[in-house]
Amino acid sequence: MPTFLHQDITSKIIGSAFDVHNFLGNGFQELIYQRALSIELEKRGLNYIRELEMNIFYKDIIDPIGTRRVDFLVEEKVMVELKAVKTLEDVHIAQTINYLEAYKLELALLFNFGGKSLEFKRLIKTIK
Repeated sequence: MPTFLHQDITSKIIGSAFDVHNFLGNGFQELIYQRALSIELEKRGLNYIRELEMNIFYKDIIDPIGTRRVDFLVEEKVMVELKAVKTLEDVHIAQTINYLEAYKLELALLFNFGGKSLEFKRLIKTIK
């Protein structure tokens, strides 16, 4: 069986997300899933920051051009982004990869609670 980056953390996050989806099903707003997932992460003893805001910079300009909030940063290693849409699209994946770059992280989990089954992707970005 292959070993994944931060597998000890990601397995707990994925298990948490499945528990949330199994209990709530689909049809709620993203915020509801975010609140429920925070409860499950705490139950599993994971440290996280919810809605961590990050400045977005352009080239070498000192002032940020905007900000973005990631849904969760877990154990300062794994970024977790939630969606509640019919199906994940390429734009959601691109957005998550951009966040990995902005936060200078290697690993993200992208969850979609909007379908009948929980959909998730593990995204890895090599740090330059």
